[in-house]
Amino acid sequence: MQRRLSLLIAALWWGGITALSFMAVPVLFASLGSPAAAGPVAAKLFSLQCYAGLLLGLGLLVTLRQGHDRDNAPDAATLTTLGFVLFAMLLALLQEFGVAQNIVTARASGGNLRLWHGVGTAMVLGQWLCAGTVLWRLSGAPSTPYEPHEER
Repeated sequence: MQRRLSLLIAALWWGGITALSFMAVPVLFASLGSPAAAGPVAAKLFSLQCYAGLLLGLGLLVTLRQGHDRDNAPDAATLTTLGFVLFAMLLALLQEFGVAQNIVTARASGGNLRLWHGVGTAMVLGQWLCAGTVLWRLSGAPSTPYEPHEER
């Protein structure tokens, strides 16, 4: 159960980033035609994506840690996967509370908007790669073969 739940959470996380960042936002900019109109809507979508990523990442941390008590530490593969989850969550926090504010400030003050958009894009790409790596790692062959439940 824990393995399936972790896989589902990872799929939602990676799929959400994929759908929003690589499909919805580009369509938004193409449809509205004006960056001034599309920008604030895209910013709100990316903010929601950051919070969703933090919640889904937290869910992964909990589900991946389940089954390991104090005497039974996670193996190296689980720790590596947890590291990717934590790094993606850190990128989401930095994007939401650092880069996003700098984009707003640069837009208002005539600052280096191109730089901050580039940094934000890199952070979204980093989150996407981390979430994809977690999904890939979790979708691999289980350490124990699947045994279907017997009907009762």
